[in-house]
Amino acid sequence: MNVSRRGFTMGAAGLAASATLGRPALADTEPLKIGWLAALTGPSSAPGLGFDRGVRYAVETINAAGGIKGRKIDLVVRDTQGDPTKAVNAVQDMISRTRVHAVYGPTNSGEALATTPILARAKMPNMHAGFVDSLIDPVKYPNAFRMATSNSQINEAVAGYAIDIMKVKNIATVGDTTGYAATAVPAFAEEVKKRGGTVAYQGLIDATQPDVMPDMLRMKNANAQAIAVWSVSTGMAARLMNARATLNWDVPFIGHPAMGSGEVGHLVEKPENWSRVFILGFQNCSIGPDGKLPPRTQEFVDSVKGKIELKDTTLWWVANGVDAVKVIAKAVEETGSTSSEAMIDYWNTINGFPGLYADYAWSKTEHNGFPTKEIVMSEANSQTNGAYKLAPGYKL
Repeated sequence: MNVSRRGFTMGAAGLAASATLGRPALADTEPLKIGWLAALTGPSSAPGLGFDRGVRYAVETINAAGGIKGRKIDLVVRDTQGDPTKAVNAVQDMISRTRVHAVYGPTNSGEALATTPILARAKMPNMHAGFVDSLIDPVKYPNAFRMATSNSQINEAVAGYAIDIMKVKNIATVGDTTGYAATAVPAFAEEVKKRGGTVAYQGLIDATQPDVMPDMLRMKNANAQAIAVWSVSTGMAARLMNARATLNWDVPFIGHPAMGSGEVGHLVEKPENWSRVFILGFQNCSIGPDGKLPPRTQEFVDSVKGKIELKDTTLWWVANGVDAVKVIAKAVEETGSTSSEAMIDYWNTINGFPGLYADYAWSKTEHNGFPTKEIVMSEANSQTNGAYKLAPGYKL
């Protein structure tokens, strides 16, 4: 398998209608059906394509090794195109027609805000990587588990870096017009204020808008000392960086890890336009002083050389996709069941699951699985195989 930026294939396998959510155990020959829901095309597709490489690699690796105690994984894939309505339709199809046993995704929070209540009503085991805090609520959504940082964790890390380490106080915060950014931008603004900073400018930008210069001028005129960007659109991020260079304005960008995607490097007009950009980072996907990743992650990167392209994406997206499949498969392996109750009950007992992206822990009352201690900040343009050097002021 050689998966590239455009190299995914659409479609779904294993659409037999015999599977049901309440079955106590796997039939001898029945596959585990995993619904995979992500934006694989459209302006917000960069993360989805990265996650997709990890998902497909994990499925193919497990199946090549004989499956889960002899039972293969069937992957049911739906491209949401970043559209919450399409995500809802896909989820309803997975529940009622293809009858998957568990769902990974959506990976964009705007879509997850629309699908999470539907998955909860169906008691569908759901792992996702959405950042918005309200997506996780063990009482309202006992089936939903987060495999990524929450907005609260992100805001504390990014605002803390700007104010405590970079020593800037007047910060602009912008995002795209998705449901994710509409939540993330004001939440970050509140964190800045809580830490004694001021919000120079706050606004949303259409990710397809070709000219962002007016927005940059508003932030410059507001004397912003840093700009926090909350969007998965690599095109929008690159246009902001190009506009900054045109203005000859040395303001740093901080914020969403999508600003570190290899795609940004291809979209900026000059390589130096990508400098002074500091993104949310993760310990397991960070390059240490010795030039290497932590052993577990380094072993994975070495093993997928020539099989997964990492230069144009972000390693944590790929790693998270691998981890999601493994966490779902592990629940079936340990319980011998694909029932929603068995899978959810098992996830509620996980403490220290050794993933590539993080060491996850969940309980019945805490469905945020990412440990805050593993959050760092990274230099966006320091990417090597999707991993980054630490931003100034951080040590592993």
